[in-house]
Amino acid sequence: MTLAVHEWGDPDAPLLLCLHGVTGNGLHFGRLAGRLADRFHVVAPDLLGHGDSPWQPPWTLRAHIAAIHEVAADSRLTCLGHSFGARLALELAAGAPGLVERLVLLDPAVFLPPPVALFAAEGSRADRSYSSFEEGVDRRYEESLLHSTDRALLHEELRTHLVQTASDGLWRYRYCQSAVIAAYSDLATQPPPFERVAVPTLLVLGRHSYLTYDHLLAEHRAALGDELELVTVDGGHTVLWDAFDEVADAVGRFLA
Repeated sequence: MTLAVHEWGDPDAPLLLCLHGVTGNGLHFGRLAGRLADRFHVVAPDLLGHGDSPWQPPWTLRAHIAAIHEVAADSRLTCLGHSFGARLALELAAGAPGLVERLVLLDPAVFLPPPVALFAAEGSRADRSYSSFEEGVDRRYEESLLHSTDRALLHEELRTHLVQTASDGLWRYRYCQSAVIAAYSDLATQPPPFERVAVPTLLVLGRHSYLTYDHLLAEHRAALGDELELVTVDGGHTVLWDAFDEVADAVGRFLA
């Protein structure tokens, strides 16, 4: 399946592939791309079931990776993934040795214990709709208020991702709920062993994230040693909203 792709920078520059999390889209990385597009060709697809990419099933890990390979075109690259996108980045690197030179994992959802995945999937079944665009922005801002999210950043990003539904006039995010539920099912499966992804890796964790990486950090460190760099920022799960400057500075240093 051909994915919708957002691009910044010189197509002849080194490739930086960015993979968003569930309920997001490729434009989530637009502001970060503004910091990096002088050095990289930044490419951020909408994943299957999200944004302008196909919404039809299957939405399996295998289907996601096959679609991402079409975007990467077997070019050596750096891969940056947030949340579910980080799991996809690990799958991509493990399945195609030599393709991914470096990894950046932003508050990664690599493996969720089945009860946690069930809770998240069940929560995703509810209709997430708003009477106006501003109500949707307000709601998301309130959810991130304790983490100092930039309201202007939210407004800019959501203006293309939160749209009015013709059938009832309500505003909804552009993603398929079924695809999101399928992603949580995949996150309850074991990830590839970290030994198979032995490339320099930057791990950025949100100090206030509802996800934990404690159950994986020791194993990841043991596999990568000094090749794993850990940065903790003062944000929640969506670290590019809650702690943008900290994250952008850490990514910029790692990729320098």
